[in-house]
Amino acid sequence: SRRCRQVFGCSYSSSAGSYPAVSLLSPLPGVPQAVFAAVGGREQFKTQVTVLENGLRVASQKKFGQFCTVGLLVNSGSRHEAKYLSGIAHFLEKLAFSSTAKFGSKNEILLTLEKHGGICDCQASRDTIMYAVSADTRGLDTVVNLLAEIALQPRLSDEEIEMTRMAIRFELEDLNMRPDPEPLLTEMIHAAAYRDNTVGLNRFCPVENTDKINREVLHSYLRNYFTPDRMVLAGVGIEHEQLVECAKKHLLGVEPVWGSGQTKEVDRSVAQYTGGIVKVEKDMSDVSLGPTPIPELTHIMIGLESCSFSEEDFIPFAVLNMMMGGGGSFSAGGPGKGMFTRLYLNVLNRHHWMYNATSYHHSYEDTGLLCIHASADPKQVREMVEIITREFILMAGAIGEVELERAKTQLKSMLMMNLESRPVIFEDVGRQVLATNTRKLPDEFCALINQVKPADIKRVVAKMLHKKPAVAALGDLTDLPTYEHIQAALSSKDGRLPRLYRLFR
Repeated sequence: SRRCRQVFGCSYSSSAGSYPAVSLLSPLPGVPQAVFAAVGGREQFKTQVTVLENGLRVASQKKFGQFCTVGLLVNSGSRHEAKYLSGIAHFLEKLAFSSTAKFGSKNEILLTLEKHGGICDCQASRDTIMYAVSADTRGLDTVVNLLAEIALQPRLSDEEIEMTRMAIRFELEDLNMRPDPEPLLTEMIHAAAYRDNTVGLNRFCPVENTDKINREVLHSYLRNYFTPDRMVLAGVGIEHEQLVECAKKHLLGVEPVWGSGQTKEVDRSVAQYTGGIVKVEKDMSDVSLGPTPIPELTHIMIGLESCSFSEEDFIPFAVLNMMMGGGGSFSAGGPGKGMFTRLYLNVLNRHHWMYNATSYHHSYEDTGLLCIHASADPKQVREMVEIITREFILMAGAIGEVELERAKTQLKSMLMMNLESRPVIFEDVGRQVLATNTRKLPDEFCALINQVKPADIKRVVAKMLHKKPAVAALGDLTDLPTYEHIQAALSSKDGRLPRLYRLFR
């Protein structure tokens, strides 16, 4: 092109095949030197936290881009419902982004966000309720104003509450009909592990409570738990000073719709691990109809208490969970998907009749639960339980150096890949600041992962195996071993297969 000829000061044509004689090791003549980005210290990546006069924490993380993710996290969830009707947090999740004092309807809220290319979401878990919005950074003031409205000024009209009742009933019906029973099993294993306390309380609203929860019940709960000292306003992709100014403008000195009356004593109960079993006999033969239906399966989940995310053993438990890995029998992929994890190598690859074997690790501020979910034909239940209990015992055995390094590398890879997403960074910032008032950066976690040794894995496993197991069972349970047999098998320190056969036969 003419521009190229001007830059390089030479004339050539593609047809003639002549090119400027410039070495690839030399800078291009007439082209400015490239300026590369450089790491200027960890301070540039550090999460900034400011505490306002009313106790509200404002946390922000810099990230390049035109869009930001901002949200409000509240230290509130189903674990705090011991003195209330179960299901309030579930109701609040469904009522989120409905009408407020300033916004007449959900449609008005969505249209307001649409002007800034925004989307919104609310998620309620056992210990946190999270309101989040992703939008153009130029709409930050509108976004923070909206978050303040939906958290502190919800209208909670009779029509909205009735629609929420209908939505929850439909969700509960769908939960019992879907082929994937993982949400149900997760509820059951928590109920078995922490019977009638804290994280063992049901995350979903029971059907019998849908008609009992009304505006007065919701206001009573909100008055206790939606206080500024239990909230974090987190943002990713915005300037910290700008977020603090918006927080002061819309969240400081604002009286919520339920009034500023005296709050009762909030529930500060510490989780009490009990162990136990929860069984649900259910016909699973027709959960997936059609030309290629899923065969009838029985689902078992066995768990043991691990530790909270604030303890030093959290990292070894995370590596152990990654080392166990697993998945479904039809999962495709290479080493990146965990095909060399123990539950694939020792279980799924050796027992063709097992449809699933997956390890999960749930961790909270005061406890944790490491569990394995397995699925098989009802006639194979006894052998399936035997195989899973054996894998728990073998955790305390020899750990290969290659196996451990692969698990650590996979855990670091998953951590860094997830934190490439702005909404994931937002949730990480919000949850860490809500729990600890600060945030560890990814490189700190990677350094801790690198330090995990085989002795650390053996130590945490030995501590875990001293606890009573938690068992959840769903489906045809005719051949399910008794809880006492499962407990006796897990207390076996030798892990020898013949002894397990005697226990389960």
